[in-house]
Amino acid sequence: MANASLKQTDVEQVTHNRSPLTHGTWVLVADGEKALFLHNITDADDPNLVVFREEEQDNPPTREQGTDRPGRFNDGPSIHRSAVQDTDWHWLEKERFASDLADILYLKAHRNEFERLIICASPKILGELRKELHKEVEDRVVAEADLTLTNHPIDEITKRISEATTPPA
Repeated sequence: MANASLKQTDVEQVTHNRSPLTHGTWVLVADGEKALFLHNITDADDPNLVVFREEEQDNPPTREQGTDRPGRFNDGPSIHRSAVQDTDWHWLEKERFASDLADILYLKAHRNEFERLIICASPKILGELRKELHKEVEDRVVAEADLTLTNHPIDEITKRISEATTPPA
């Protein structure tokens, strides 16, 4: 018979409570301009996420970043001209931010600072993160949620992530 005072292992926690949000699990909550790095200081039965790092970038709209009107070019010897689509500087900054987050996660994984990771990001940023993640980080991802929660209170983030990542019984 097991001693009730002994702490459950992560494996026992997952079989008891199917949530991947076990003790020590890191959670990345991100959108294209802000990211929160959190970790669970309790167990999966009653998760308590604590922010230990915040990243934010100033990303004004494209209209404030671009300098010129969209270009035009001739379609050959005729008099027809076509417009060239303007660069979406705002989206480029979001992609760059996702790449920076992937680099941060790689450095932390390389230093063995976390073993398990849950990624919660807006759908487009989640896709960008997937493209940028290093294999060493990918191996530690235990769940993903396509939710935008960066401006929510921590208790709401905890509840929504727990609901989104726990498989049905």
